[in-house]
Amino acid sequence: MIEQYSDLLLIVDVQNDFCPEGALAVPEGDQVVPVINRLQSRFTHRVLTQDWHPLGHSSFASAHPGTQPFQTIEADYGTQVLWPDHCVQGTPGAAFHSNLATSGAELIIRKGFRKTLDSYSAFFENDQTTPTGLTGYLRERGFKRVYLCGLATDYCVAWSALDARKQGFAAVVIEDACRAIDLNGSLAQAKQQLTDAGVHLLSSDQLGV
Repeated sequence: MIEQYSDLLLIVDVQNDFCPEGALAVPEGDQVVPVINRLQSRFTHRVLTQDWHPLGHSSFASAHPGTQPFQTIEADYGTQVLWPDHCVQGTPGAAFHSNLATSGAELIIRKGFRKTLDSYSAFFENDQTTPTGLTGYLRERGFKRVYLCGLATDYCVAWSALDARKQGFAAVVIEDACRAIDLNGSLAQAKQQLTDAGVHLLSSDQLGV
């Protein structure tokens, strides 16, 4: 049962560039929108995240001559997938999907705005030490459990859910309100990591949506 005061819905990166025809389109990414909009009616508290990269971000393949999107490099903080340019600050691709209900959100966390550091998780940049501030926000507001949805299951949603657990929150991923990139088996790997970390995987109908 969803608790009105201690549960929060975290809506991850439902942005145009992650939807069909976007620069880094997640297959069927736009299909999460109606599910998420229905979910929002069940939660009193909602937070949005927004990928927000500067031009020439170090996670872009275009910033590394001779590389192609989806290759990997070793950054100072570990292995980094190189992506197509996406969610550049102020561009239409960085905007939330036009059909996503956003007016009820109490906070928007922008991430990935440091040029030399990528950010998947809503809680930490990819160095796993630079915080976004979400942990402190949730603790000060008294939230205990985070329900997660959005894009993509195997990257930003999974990393956020794992960090929620590391920060002491219960975490639930609503699977039919997410879609995955599934790069080289990344979805199966992410689901195993989530299960091992004690993250619950549910569908929206299990929440009565």
